[in-house]
Amino acid sequence: MENRTQKYLRARRSEALREEITTLVEGELEDPRIGLVTVNEVVMATDGKVARVFIEVAGSDDEVEESLEGLNASRGFIRHALTANLGLRHAPELLFILDHRDEHGSRVEELLQRIEKRKRKK
Repeated sequence: MENRTQKYLRARRSEALREEITTLVEGELEDPRIGLVTVNEVVMATDGKVARVFIEVAGSDDEVEESLEGLNASRGFIRHALTANLGLRHAPELLFILDHRDEHGSRVEELLQRIEKRKRKK
């Protein structure tokens, strides 16, 4: 079982990683495949060796795929920059995952509206 201090430190490191990755994606990465990318959240594994980076990409499905390819291609550069900028001994392995929370949230909203309409009709 993980104690509170470890959870707190992991949350702080996740937030620092999110901010730094956001800065790198917006400014230093010059890959033309990477479009408008927003880093929503970084979730660290309990051992700290893997970080799942949840991103949103504005654009069509082709642009989303190209952006993911560009981010995955520049994973090594990002890890190296994280160790240098944050003073880490070892940067975690980065897994870029497309974040579908907004789509799921809008679907839930739509279903709730349908339920409300059915209640009004009765």
